[in-house]
Amino acid sequence: MSQISYRIHGLRLLSHHDLSGFGNGGEGLALQSTKNGQRFLYIAHESAPKDFTVVDVTDPRNPSQIAQKDLISNNIRSNSLALVDDLLLVAYQSAHPGTPGVGIGIYDVRNPAEPIQLSFLDTSGPYSRGAHCLWFVDGKYAHVSTGAADFASHNQKDDQFYMILDVANPADPREVGRWWLPGTRYGDLEPVPERHTQHDSGFRLHNANVYPRRPHRAYLGYLDGGVVLLDLSDISSPTMISRVDHHPPFAGFTHTVLPLFERDLLIVTDEAVTDDLSDWPKLTWIMDMRHEANPVPISTLPIPPPEEFSSRPGRYGAHNLHENQPVPTSWTSEDIIVGSYFSGGVRIHDISDPYQPREVAFFIPDVPQSPHGTQINDVYVDENALVYAIDRHKGGLYILEMDF
Repeated sequence: MSQISYRIHGLRLLSHHDLSGFGNGGEGLALQSTKNGQRFLYIAHESAPKDFTVVDVTDPRNPSQIAQKDLISNNIRSNSLALVDDLLLVAYQSAHPGTPGVGIGIYDVRNPAEPIQLSFLDTSGPYSRGAHCLWFVDGKYAHVSTGAADFASHNQKDDQFYMILDVANPADPREVGRWWLPGTRYGDLEPVPERHTQHDSGFRLHNANVYPRRPHRAYLGYLDGGVVLLDLSDISSPTMISRVDHHPPFAGFTHTVLPLFERDLLIVTDEAVTDDLSDWPKLTWIMDMRHEANPVPISTLPIPPPEEFSSRPGRYGAHNLHENQPVPTSWTSEDIIVGSYFSGGVRIHDISDPYQPREVAFFIPDVPQSPHGTQINDVYVDENALVYAIDRHKGGLYILEMDF
């Protein structure tokens, strides 16, 4: 393990890998377990020039990189990925509309060292920046935040909507449904949403999570549109059940909505997006969803005050969660929440009492080689309760073990 300095409580650092110096992890982590007992972690990258990296984590104390793909263009990023069995999906996005080569790539990864592209769904167009984030857990449907050639929004920041893809035949993915916040698209009869004046992040989809145990529900983080629950009974025509928009007064950018079905709770993150804390507070909310037509915030996860991190470079506040993916290599808990908090590192909370959640563990590495400092971007917890965390810029991959 490379020599690094860090602050840690309730966790043990098993190993660190710098991903060949391209440590800029996106918000896509997926773990593959093969028939011969090997385990491979797939890591999306936040920005060019790298596409995705594959790391052998069979021995979590000694990870080794076995593949690292290059993007076709430095104008594209592969921010998100998901995997079921030997099928890998990767989301491709550009910074500007009209860029070719954006959409969804589908790969055969039976040989993780040599991924083979089976197909590519092009979502480019004059108004589209392509696909930002995807959710894929059942082997049939992918739930994607994307633009499209035929989707023109009133405001360019509202360019990505919810698209449902049937990927049962991975060589021929097909769109089977879509939804967007009414009023954002040209031609909508509904009024255009009122813009946020201080932090206008846009009314567009970030995450859409759909769980096989409740296949007729989608849980959406819709940036400035807040939390959206959809009915997917007719997958070709989703309908809105409820929407909770707590900004303003809070700054926008609702990112992830994690349902805890046994407890009728939602865990919701608002992503921190500024380096100067001007959008503070960016929190992780606990919401009561016993009545899903009216989810109600009941508490937030405690994290240190911003003064403790104001002198550190980069963002500070909520971002990604381990999302209890219903796949064999994923850990599931309705009491322990594992999240990434940029300069705040990995932070773990016990929500046994949802009205008084408490922090039980944290890990904050030092990344002196990066002008951005520590920026933990995403986390994944495997079925053995090992925590995989990635840094947004130079920090690379950290593998940790719970100790609380």
